[in-house]
Amino acid sequence: MSRRLWGGLMLGLALTACEDDYFLAPGDGGPAAPRNLNASYYAGAISVTWELGPGWDGEAFRVYGKRASDADYFLIAEVTNCANGFCSYSDVNILSNQTYDYYVAAVDIDGFETASSEAIRVDVPDQVPPPTPGGIGVIALDAANFVFWDGAARSADDFGFYRVYLFDGAESFLLGETDSEGFLDLLTPNGSTFTYFVTAVDNAGHESQGSASADGTPRPDFHGEVVYDFFAQPGLSGFAFQESEATNPILDGGDPARHFRMETDADGWWMVPGPGVSIYPSGFETTSLKCGPAADGSCVSLDVAPTSGYQAADVGLFPQTTYALRIPAPGGGTRVAAVRVELLGFDQNDDPLMIFDWAYQLQVGNPNLSPRANRSFQRR
Repeated sequence: MSRRLWGGLMLGLALTACEDDYFLAPGDGGPAAPRNLNASYYAGAISVTWELGPGWDGEAFRVYGKRASDADYFLIAEVTNCANGFCSYSDVNILSNQTYDYYVAAVDIDGFETASSEAIRVDVPDQVPPPTPGGIGVIALDAANFVFWDGAARSADDFGFYRVYLFDGAESFLLGETDSEGFLDLLTPNGSTFTYFVTAVDNAGHESQGSASADGTPRPDFHGEVVYDFFAQPGLSGFAFQESEATNPILDGGDPARHFRMETDADGWWMVPGPGVSIYPSGFETTSLKCGPAADGSCVSLDVAPTSGYQAADVGLFPQTTYALRIPAPGGGTRVAAVRVELLGFDQNDDPLMIFDWAYQLQVGNPNLSPRANRSFQRR
């Protein structure tokens, strides 16, 4: 908040503080007076701004200030650099819950000053930031990360917005700002881990401490894939997880590059692992492959794959169920993948088929598929 004080009072106080200077009223000769004086508080500083007066000839400016309760103004800064007819000074030597007055004077080489025609008054609020956001988590998507957190900061009456930061070793970088408890980072290549934290900012620019950090590792996923029964259409029964969706993942069921193939018999539908591949022996009842942005509160996904217990054995398939697989990685180690069965049925020729979604974690040894805080699931 700012209020203006008129020049008669201002000039009298200025002379008291600076008796050795020569003050001229605007229009009495000397340097051109500053115009359109303004001041405002934000984020721990008062910004004083003004414009160059007509006839300005490169003179410097002196900024005078005081607390409203003080009798005299004091010289607090000299400004020599202005850009495009606009000048500014930032005063950080201020206290909470105080009121400050400012004016600006142009000064020529002989020491004559011409002050602005008015002074400006600014109230400094209590410099207390909002509560620090909590409950941060990251949902890994395909070439994206969705960062989310709780709404604790909204308990502050003057809450404004959030800032989302990317942490890279010893440095942090501001990614963006949002007024909601979620942020979608679309600049994240698959297979790399990104670390985030969040702060809250109030309407006066006071920023909270950073939240705890959370990691996300984007990975490829795809929806609506179709494979057929190996005994009905062998050429369309095999599947290999891909790093790029531009590569066709459907293979012949006998191709040694397959990660699994689908088979049916009198007992049902089966996932049959390919060479070197192992499958967790029980599936997980889920409502979606991933519970990403805009998912409802009842959404259930397999966010972290089991870290042990995989077997190189066939596993029975059921709809609305997610299965975890371990895939040999080039160069050694294993990667995890997930298959969520959407439909088990038949085509128009009565050939058995499976429609499914899939996700593939590219980092060796990383079990995260789509980590999210406080998720639960049921095992079949």
